Amino acid sequence: MVAPKKGKNASAQSKPGRSLALILIAIVALTGGMFASGHTTPRLGIDLAGGTSITLRAVPEAGQESAINKTNMDTAVEIMNRRVNGLGVSEAEVQTQGDRNIIVNIPKGTNSKEARQQVGTTAKLYFRPVLATELSGANATGTPSASETGGASDKATDKATDKATDGDKATDGDKASGTPSDSASASATSQGRAASDALKADPSPSATGSDGASPSPSASATGDDAAAKLQQQYAALDCTDKNARAKAGDGAKPGEQTVACGQNSQGQWQKYILGAAAVDGTEVDEAEAVYNTQTAAGWTVTMKFTDKGSKKFADITGKLAQNQSPQNQFAIVLDNEVVSDPYVSQALTGGNAEISGSFDQEEAQSLANMLSYGALPLTFKEDSVTTVTAALGGEQLKAGLIAGAIGLALVVLYLLFYYRGLSFIAVCSLLVSAGLTYVIMSLLGPTIGFALNLPAVCGAIVAIGITADSFIVYFERVRDEIREGRTLRPAVERAWPRARRTILVSDFVSFLAAAVLFIVTVGKVQGFAFTLGLTTLLDVVVVFLFTKPLLTLMARRKFFASGHKWSGLDPKALGAKPPLRRTRRPSRPAAGPVDPKEA
Repeated sequence: MVAPKKGKNASAQSKPGRSLALILIAIVALTGGMFASGHTTPRLGIDLAGGTSITLRAVPEAGQESAINKTNMDTAVEIMNRRVNGLGVSEAEVQTQGDRNIIVNIPKGTNSKEARQQVGTTAKLYFRPVLATELSGANATGTPSASETGGASDKATDKATDKATDGDKATDGDKASGTPSDSASASATSQGRAASDALKADPSPSATGSDGASPSPSASATGDDAAAKLQQQYAALDCTDKNARAKAGDGAKPGEQTVACGQNSQGQWQKYILGAAAVDGTEVDEAEAVYNTQTAAGWTVTMKFTDKGSKKFADITGKLAQNQSPQNQFAIVLDNEVVSDPYVSQALTGGNAEISGSFDQEEAQSLANMLSYGALPLTFKEDSVTTVTAALGGEQLKAGLIAGAIGLALVVLYLLFYYRGLSFIAVCSLLVSAGLTYVIMSLLGPTIGFALNLPAVCGAIVAIGITADSFIVYFERVRDEIREGRTLRPAVERAWPRARRTILVSDFVSFLAAAVLFIVTVGKVQGFAFTLGLTTLLDVVVVFLFTKPLLTLMARRKFFASGHKWSGLDPKALGAKPPLRRTRRPSRPAAGPVDPKEA
């Protein structure tokens, strides 16, 4: 006699412990990560926890009053919103107020200083050749000259590399210092002479004609006056003075030479004379913060140029490579401040560059964020910064939590009344789902900036019904099988494939609705959509890895398997049909001749 083959259902039925162990490990790991990170509660949005409200006022540049219009204001709001929200769930709100004001609401718990820098920074980026540089103010020692370099970096950047080829590199500015004999102007004995010589060495496009020839005499005469004025500004510039740094380079156009300040890797301030902009920041196609494991550079910002930018970058680095220090350096200037001054030894032709130095992760991501999302079309000034209280939101949250508790209590009472013993499985599943939701929300706060606001709380409350619906679908399928006359263990396995399809379709529709709502909306509504989508995914995980395996185990217990009247699976109470049995017909006698007497 051949034994019947075991099907997939039998195999799954015999190993429910694996699924339960898997979800238990996941819960323990996530909970451990929550406590290890120190974030044991979800981060709250501004309506629940309060926060900071920043009012920014658009300030027109000289002769550009018409630039403050609805189009530019809307563009600025969009850029600011992308900067501070990242994935769109950190709940910072950015909106216009009137014709020239933008209001930014930042929830408590967010790095408000960093967020203020993100929203207010215009992020105008230029690559300018370095003509002269030296330590500034109290940092300066001895006779200044154009050759004193320190590798400017706002905790930043000492190197630019071309990733297209291993050989194309721009080396650390600190290493460019060298001895006086290596400098292009080491013999200079006065600051004015050094700066004057440096101005004549400007390799930027505006310093030469379109064919690379020298400018005309008339242009040179005009340039002498500008050079003299620039020398005076450079001589008087003290970069250790905050006000002086803020005014350095004001009014200078991209095509003009200018002065600027920057901080080197030792924290010392340097001042610069810079040539005309050779590459514009708008010609950076994309920027990304990455951690360089190959060297000791740590966090870096990689940039990819557009085709036009790649050509310009190759041209300027090719010219700089022919000079000596510091005229072989170029400055990466962000909002009139030098954040890097790497030097080059050959043309960088790959169209990629890397800003590296002493960035930490937050600083690298901040810079990459501003470069990726572009420069603001307007200049903004901070009008006011106020603290927002959470009194009103707290009252609304209390009312919402009471409503959620009432709803949950009604669901549990219904389950107890209608499903009796099965309600134990349903309540345990609800608790597991709630625990996973809480832990994941707590971890998402520091990870992606997720903040729990009132709409998000509503999404979690709606999820109670979605989760309960999945249990009900499965329980009813099992009860249908029992009504057909099957015993509990086969009923649990036969009901699962049909219930599984229904649950997946239902959750897919809910998740699709949440995804569409998240994409097409902004602000707080996204919090509702995000929470709804998250809890819908968790419903699938809990039903597959907890509810079904737990019911399989309970079906082996006498209380459920015998159909106890309080189990919720009593065949009599369900109106089960008697088991189908095959009846044998009495066998007929073999056919033969008919006896005439009987006939």
